[in-house]
Amino acid sequence: MKFSISATDPNSKARAGKIITSHGEIPTPIFMPVGTAGSVKAVHQRELQDDIDAKIILGNTYHLYLRPGLPLIEKAGGLHKFIGWERPLLTDSGGYQVYSLGANRKINEEGVIFKSHIDGSKHTFTPEGVMDIQRTIGADIIMAFDECTPYPCEYGYAKKSMELTHRWLTRCVNRVNVTAPKYDYDQTLFPIVQGSVYKDLRIQSAEYIASQQQAGNAIGGLSVGEPHEMMYEMTDLVCSILPQDKPRYLMGVGTPENILECIALGIDMFDCVMPTRNARNGMLFTTQGIINIRNEKWKDDLSPLDEEVGGHVSTCYSKAYLRHLIISKEILGAQIASIHNLTFYLWLVREAREKIEAGTFAAWKKGMVKTVSQRL
Repeated sequence: MKFSISATDPNSKARAGKIITSHGEIPTPIFMPVGTAGSVKAVHQRELQDDIDAKIILGNTYHLYLRPGLPLIEKAGGLHKFIGWERPLLTDSGGYQVYSLGANRKINEEGVIFKSHIDGSKHTFTPEGVMDIQRTIGADIIMAFDECTPYPCEYGYAKKSMELTHRWLTRCVNRVNVTAPKYDYDQTLFPIVQGSVYKDLRIQSAEYIASQQQAGNAIGGLSVGEPHEMMYEMTDLVCSILPQDKPRYLMGVGTPENILECIALGIDMFDCVMPTRNARNGMLFTTQGIINIRNEKWKDDLSPLDEEVGGHVSTCYSKAYLRHLIISKEILGAQIASIHNLTFYLWLVREAREKIEAGTFAAWKKGMVKTVSQRL
């Protein structure tokens, strides 16, 4: 993997760049649609590529390991071939999913013992095992196995968890170094900064992650319930420590406002289930603000969903039609809303990139944050 920065904004820490992988180029800043189980919910791969123009999507180690399982993915030649996706892929390590299992998992030095949410069967994830699983899945970018702490979190637990994540990272790096990709292309490991909302822990973790000298770095354990200002403070702090010449990935973030603010802090990569999850419930993100399409006010509105973002779905279907579909519980409603929201998110990061290159990002961001946050 290669990363280069083509422009920086003079009035913020925002930067525009490009990541080159074996499956194609990724312009940054970028938003990555979440395809947890090998599918971005309600969205066809053709639409992801042609209408939304997603440059990279995510898969999840935990879910893919349980179903459909590694033997089938390997038989298919990796996740790219299994799902018919020729552009870059990133896999989360499953650390966040294990964290979300709560009482159904036990964490120790070796790894995590957990029960499947599908059938209750018992499994063990170790740093080495998770690296092997991600070798089989075959994503271009693979994530280190970490523990994601909740919010709020006691200082003592956050420190202990961070230190465990660092020890696990050493094992992840060692495993990747002594194994080879299973398919005919390279894979790149991203370590993850932890430390909850404690400045000294975030500094310590960022310094340790930077010392590993991997090709890219991630920030985890944020957007788990803490106030937005606290998230921005931690992100800014970590970005001041992580290498300038490597991509920075803020995991699980977030709203359009979050993305714009964090681009201004120096983040290059984002992912979040929000655009698709909220779409299925009738919430649309637009260049004018946030729409609850279920509201009566859209019943007779025959204007397009959002002409400014482009794309077939956003420009050809009306608000009234989408409202009809959502109210009627038609599957097509979830599809149209999901495609539209992802089209908007990809439009937003493209606009941000153009403004960074033009040197006008900071001023544009200030107005855009207000616009995309208002409810219509």
